[in-house]
Amino acid sequence: MAGSRGNRGFDPTVAHPARVYDYWLGGKDNFEADRIAGEATIAAYPPIRASARANRAFLARSVRYLAGEQGISQFLDIGTGLPTASNTHEVAQSVAPDSRIVYVDNDPLVLSHARALLTSSREGVTAYLDADLRDTDRILEQAADTLDFTQPVAIMLLAILHYIPDLDEAQQTVARLTSAVPSGSYLTISHAASDISPEEMAEMQRRLNEHLAEGNHVGRPRGVVAQFFDGLELADPGVVKVTQWRPASRVEAEGLTTLWGGVARKP
Repeated sequence: MAGSRGNRGFDPTVAHPARVYDYWLGGKDNFEADRIAGEATIAAYPPIRASARANRAFLARSVRYLAGEQGISQFLDIGTGLPTASNTHEVAQSVAPDSRIVYVDNDPLVLSHARALLTSSREGVTAYLDADLRDTDRILEQAADTLDFTQPVAIMLLAILHYIPDLDEAQQTVARLTSAVPSGSYLTISHAASDISPEEMAEMQRRLNEHLAEGNHVGRPRGVVAQFFDGLELADPGVVKVTQWRPASRVEAEGLTTLWGGVARKP
């Protein structure tokens, strides 16, 4: 997750959102500081691990929907996180092998792993940018080396906007990204909720922020998350818990999550 501004180099003694997330998912690409932060948040809200898995499942379902049903073959995935199952290019290229994906993150560990592990199909392309979400002009300029911005692009912002605590800044960042892509493009967002298990989430957030370098994680209510899609056409079922966005089964739909999610088309 590109959760802190810029890349200040690699410091394993300070928890980083991408590596804490990796710990929640049961991964091995994390350090003691990340595990301490991960355990502190799990103690406050044990289902956080299930919520992290639900977010990955939402990513896979939304990419499959975009590539398979909407014919999208270009993806800008900002806040990539550490490679795990069902990464964006794997899902997209399984549907459309010529899909082009640009991954963006600001953790050097994420980028080194991504370059080593996230290899494209022969027909498609994957590229990796070292940048922060808020450096939108830089992201768009460099992504244009891989993506054709005259054709539809899916912008993927999963579990990242909640690391921009200033709502105006977060909204402006989304608006800048969506203004750069043509009609027929899509925006996919998942975002930490402040109105799902609010007391536990508030405590989890407090504990997480004690460990992050910038202490900038913030949950938002569903109505505010929905505002990020203003001016776009939300795909059914709208902004819902990520487990309830086109779930594959009733079991999946009833899974625990602390995230709102949605997918919308630029008219």
